[in-house]
Amino acid sequence: MPSFEPNSPQPSPSFDVSASIQRVKTLREEAARRRQRTELRSSMVAWSVAAGYHPAHHHEALIAELELLEADDEVDTLLVFMPPGSGKSIYTNHLFPAWYVARHPERNVLTASHSSELAERFGRKTRNLMVEHEGELGVSLSSDSQAANRWATTAGGEYYAVGVGVGIAGFRADLGIIDDPFGSREDAESRRMRDRVWDWYSDDFSTRLKPGAKKVIMHTRWHDDDLAGRIIRQLDAIARPYRVLSLPAQAGLGDPLGRQMGDFLWDDGEYGYGAQLRRRKEEVDTRTWASLYQQVPVPEGGAYFEREWIKPSKGSPDRETLNVYGASDYAVTAGGGDYTVHIVVGIDPAGNMYVLDMWRKQADSGEWIAAWCDLVKKWRPIEWAEETGQIRSALGPMMDAAAREAKAYVYRRQFPTRGDKAVRAQSIRARMSMRGLYIPGDAPWRKDFEAELLRFPAGVHDDQVDAIALVGQLLDRARPGIAPKAPPKPINGLSGYKTMRTGGGSWRT
Repeated sequence: MPSFEPNSPQPSPSFDVSASIQRVKTLREEAARRRQRTELRSSMVAWSVAAGYHPAHHHEALIAELELLEADDEVDTLLVFMPPGSGKSIYTNHLFPAWYVARHPERNVLTASHSSELAERFGRKTRNLMVEHEGELGVSLSSDSQAANRWATTAGGEYYAVGVGVGIAGFRADLGIIDDPFGSREDAESRRMRDRVWDWYSDDFSTRLKPGAKKVIMHTRWHDDDLAGRIIRQLDAIARPYRVLSLPAQAGLGDPLGRQMGDFLWDDGEYGYGAQLRRRKEEVDTRTWASLYQQVPVPEGGAYFEREWIKPSKGSPDRETLNVYGASDYAVTAGGGDYTVHIVVGIDPAGNMYVLDMWRKQADSGEWIAAWCDLVKKWRPIEWAEETGQIRSALGPMMDAAAREAKAYVYRRQFPTRGDKAVRAQSIRARMSMRGLYIPGDAPWRKDFEAELLRFPAGVHDDQVDAIALVGQLLDRARPGIAPKAPPKPINGLSGYKTMRTGGGSWRT
C-alpha cells in the first residue's frame, strides 16, 4: 500500500494554454460582431459601407431622410425626387429594406416598381444581400420562404415585391416603398395611365399598409399630375405632414445640399456623373431637363408654350376692326374633374390674336350651353370650333335648340378628335411663336390661363389649351380683321365734294 509524505505536492490537472487563447479570441470576435451589428443597425451609412457601397454627399442626405422616417412617429410619408442614375434606387429600394429588416426582423416590407420584372430583380438583390451579410446583420432567412419576390425571416417578418398595378392580397406591411411607378414619359403623360396608377395606389397599395406604417414614394417628376403630385395635393388638402427630398441635377437657389448655383450633382468623384449630366443638358430639350433632371415638371419659362409669347394687353382693338372666332372644349359630366371651356379670340388687321373672353367651369350641359349662347350673342363670332366626338354624344341637338331660342346664331365647325394633345395644339403654337397671344392684363381668368399654357403638357389640367388649340385649327382658314377706311378729306372747305373743271368754269359735284 503506497504511502505519502505529509508535505509532498499533490498532482494538478493539465492546463491547455492554446485552448484558452482560442476561447479569448472567439469571445473577442463575438464581441466585435456584436459591436458591428449594433453599429450597422444604428447607422445606415455604416451598413452601406459594409455592403460594399461608398455613399456620396447626396446619398448621405438621402440616408438621413430614410433614417428619420424610420424613427419619426409623427411623419409617415417621404417623397424622394432625384435624377436618373443618381443611385436613389440602390439606397432606397435595396439597402434600406435590408437595413429596416435587420432592425425589425419581425416586420413586413412591401416594395413596388413599374414592372413585375423590375420588382422581382430588386427583391432578388435584397434577398441575396441579406444572405451574404447574415452574420453582420444578425438576421436569418427562413429556409421555406426564399423566393426572389417574396421571402421571410426566421423571426416571422416578410418581404414582398410587386409590379405597380398588381393586386396585393393577403399581405400587410409595416413599410411600403414605391420605386418609379411610371416606366416612360408616355405612361406619365397618359391621363389613363396616371389614373390607373393612382387607383392602384389608393385601392391596393395603401390598403395593404398596417396602422402606423411608413411609406417612401420615389421617382423622377415626369408630370405635374404624376403619383407624387397627386399625393402632395392629397396630403396638403387634409393638412397631414410629410417630407420631401428633391435633389436637382444642377443646383439652384436654396439648394438642399448647400451647393453653389450651377453646381452639378455628384461632381466630386471618379464616377463621372457630373460630366454625364453636363452632356445630357446639352443633348435634351428644355422640358426633359426640367422634369427628368431638375425635378420640376414644368420649366419656369414654359415648355410647349413659351412665356415670351404671352403678351399682356391693356385692352383690345375696336370690335369693328376684328374678325372674331370662338371654340369650346366640352366636359360631358358635371363635377367629374374636367372643365368646360368657351374661348373667344379676335384677329386684328395685322393678324395679331387677342383673347377677348373666357368661360370655364365644372358645370352641367344646361349651364354651359346657356353660357355659350351668351358669348355668341355678345361677340357675334364668324365661326365656332368644337370636337366631333363630343357633339356626337347628343349635345348637338340641345345646343341647336338653345341657340334658336336665344337667337344666338353662329356656324359651328367640327374637328375630329385626336389623341395627341400636343399635335392638336401645333397650329396655335406656331401662330403664337410668330405673333404672340395678347391677353387682357386685368382679366380674372388670366393667371390660370397663363399657368396652364406654361405647364402644358405636364400640367394637371389642359382644357383651356384644348380650347385654344381648336381656335388654332380654325384660324388655319381665318382671315385678319379689316382696318377702318379713313374718311375723305375736305376739299375747298366742302367735305364730300370734288371739283370738276371744264373750260373756264367749274362745277361742284
